[in-house]
Amino acid sequence: MPVAHRQKQPAPARARAARIFRALQGTCPAPQVELRYRTALQLLIATILSAQCTDQRVNQVTPALFRRYRTAGDYAAADPVELERLIKSTGFFKSKARNIMGCCRALLDRFGGEVPDTMEALVTLPGVGRKTANVVLGKHFGKPAVVVDTHVIRVSQRLGLSASGDPERIEEDLQRLMPPGKWTAGSQRLLLHGRYVCLARAPKCRDCGVYALCRWKGKQPR
Repeated sequence: MPVAHRQKQPAPARARAARIFRALQGTCPAPQVELRYRTALQLLIATILSAQCTDQRVNQVTPALFRRYRTAGDYAAADPVELERLIKSTGFFKSKARNIMGCCRALLDRFGGEVPDTMEALVTLPGVGRKTANVVLGKHFGKPAVVVDTHVIRVSQRLGLSASGDPERIEEDLQRLMPPGKWTAGSQRLLLHGRYVCLARAPKCRDCGVYALCRWKGKQPR
């Protein structure tokens, strides 16, 4: 669901954005969330763990975690020390354990132990912000969702898709540039482009499929 109801961006901006997303589609035809999961609950937990952590590291942790805890009730009743031990390598493990347990208690108390499928409900859960909610909505529930993480922030700014550094404003700007049916795949392509090509410190400009459309003053000459 959009951050706010606003008019679309002007036609030239939308046309330029469409060229950017077509070019990204050429380099990444089938963008996928790289977290491994089978259920909505597993994706929710994995996304909470991915804060300040790589997906690869989360994927190393979750097999044992998902074997140990299978339902929201299992997490809600977990021994905090054991849960912390299982997720320790993802960093900030104490706060993540608290959030996971609090989130799952809220799922039990308010949603019958099931992960809700609306933004309004998801963001009421401890440890769940718009980014996490959009991952779950877009990937598991198949709803239009713009995920904004540090990679999307960086790439959106460099490509001139948003001048803001605020994740919610960037989400809104991207929503205005794309039809809803393209929100999920489009934002995931931006994320993967930032993760593997448009790196923070040493961008791989020679490998960039949208180089000609990039407005970043710091881009490297080819």
